[in-house]
Amino acid sequence: MKKIILLMLLIASFANAQVFNGKGDVKLQIGANLQKDGTGIAASMDFGLSENMSVGLISSYLLNTATYLGTPKFVDRFDIKGRFNANIGNVLNIDDNLDIYPGLNIGLKNFGGHLGARYFFTDSFGVFTEASFPIAKYENKITEYDYLNNQFTFNIGASFNL
Repeated sequence: MKKIILLMLLIASFANAQVFNGKGDVKLQIGANLQKDGTGIAASMDFGLSENMSVGLISSYLLNTATYLGTPKFVDRFDIKGRFNANIGNVLNIDDNLDIYPGLNIGLKNFGGHLGARYFFTDSFGVFTEASFPIAKYENKITEYDYLNNQFTFNIGASFNL
């Protein structure tokens, strides 16, 4: 494990990739969605509007849910959200390869927020992590499967510069 981490650090030290290039920049992220009572896949795409702002979409699908929940339908497992990001990696000036992006999202199940980070090893490939949480749920009383898409979620995976 130490050798793998050392190799990643060496590759990163030779890389000269800027994570967010501003207007016209397009990022694709594919990864695992981890949350209470379920795991699945998540994919997002962000489009740069200006030096520090982007908009996009994120979709998730739960592949596995807790057995006590029974078998949820497709509509219970699926969610899609529009999102707005404030890409502040260059403002914080930590590393050219690192972008940190807080943001807001509105979807089929709720209105919420997220905080994410991307690190690019090359001009086209990197990794990301993102935490998302609901701020306002559309239903006052959340029952059964509604809870699956109205809770804290954690995503981790690969990021691509298109």
